[in-house]
Parts: sequence; structure tokens; C-alpha cells
Amino acid sequence: MVSTIELSNRQEKILQIVKDNGPITGEQIADQLNLTRETLRPDLAILTMAGYLEARPRVGYFYTGKTGSQLLTEKVKKLQVYQYQSMPVVVDEGVSVYDAICTMFLEDVGTLFVVDKNSMLVGVLSRKDLLRASLGKTNLEAIPVNIIMTRMPNITFCQKDDLIIDVAEKIIEKQIDAVPVVKISGKGYEVIGRLTKTNMTKVLLEIAKDEII
Repeated sequence: MVSTIELSNRQEKILQIVKDNGPITGEQIADQLNLTRETLRPDLAILTMAGYLEARPRVGYFYTGKTGSQLLTEKVKKLQVYQYQSMPVVVDEGVSVYDAICTMFLEDVGTLFVVDKNSMLVGVLSRKDLLRASLGKTNLEAIPVNIIMTRMPNITFCQKDDLIIDVAEKIIEKQIDAVPVVKISGKGYEVIGRLTKTNMTKVLLEIAKDEII
């Protein structure tokens, strides 16, 4: 991943030259700095890829006018689910609530996705669902999860090409811990991943470490 590092003194000078004189060619920038075009090539490439400058063939370089925070915001808004999704944990709709609780603890997850005999999504189980079912003197081994799970059309899901920012809004709005990442086909919704609050935290951590591309 390309880090959003702080600009060097030379890169800051290049930006100022382009601000004052743009559009301006690479050769003209090099002349003002008393350097060769080849020496500046890496700096110009970094500034262009980072979004500070825009290069147009046979015209030269333009200053985009965007601040570092604006550029970072644009990058975050382009992040897609497939870049951060993790492996889903699924259970069959016929398993007992007891077995589902065991699976949740063994897999160390907060949400289970329930599938039918064709491995298509039919429900979602949260910690709250399992806790609610376990209250009282109910025989958990005798209750199938399809009795207590959340069903369609009340399941919030996403697809791998959806934007992270959009899914984050859904998670906050619905007050849930995770959403299944699905692949839609004629058979139904195949669960291919999950996006959780932990995945969202990873995005924040990469921003803090300047690792967002």
C-alpha cells in the first residue's frame, strides 16, 4: 500500500511552483529548482498519484487545490467491502440453539449467518438472539435456530463492491455488529464474507498509521 506520508521540502517547493505558475511542464519546474527532469520524476509521480497535482499530456502540471484531509476523505469514500471483509461463520438452519452458542464461542464471533440446504442465506443470529433464547428453563438442544433467527426481509446485507462508508452507515443505523457479504444468484444469497465493527476499526487504524492508499 502507498502511504500518505508527509511531503518532503522539495515536494512542498514543487507544489508551490505549480500553484504559482501552473500549468507548467516538468522541465520548467526542474529549471526553477536547478535540477534535472529525471531527478524530479519520482517527486512528480508521488504528487500526482497522491492527488495533489494533475498531469495533462502536452500541457503540464496543474495544482488540484485539495488539502491533505480532502484527499484522504476522497480515498476513504472509495474503499470497498472486498478490501476489508473477513471470513463468515455459518450454521445450518436445523442446528440447535445450544450448538449455535457453542459455535459462536469457539469461533469467537458475535454474529452467525444461517443457511439452508443449498447454502443460501436465510437468517442471522446475534449474541442478543442467543442470549434471549437461553433465558429461562428452555431446553436449548431442542430448539432449532430457525425459530429465533432474524429472517428476510429484515436482514441487512451488502455486496463485495459496495462502499465501506455506505455499509458503516447501515451498521450504525440498524445498531448491529456485522453484516453478511453476499453474492446474489438465481438460487438466492450466497454468503461469501462478513463485514464487522472490527473491520471498520481496521480502516480507522490504517488511517492513523497512514496506510490508506
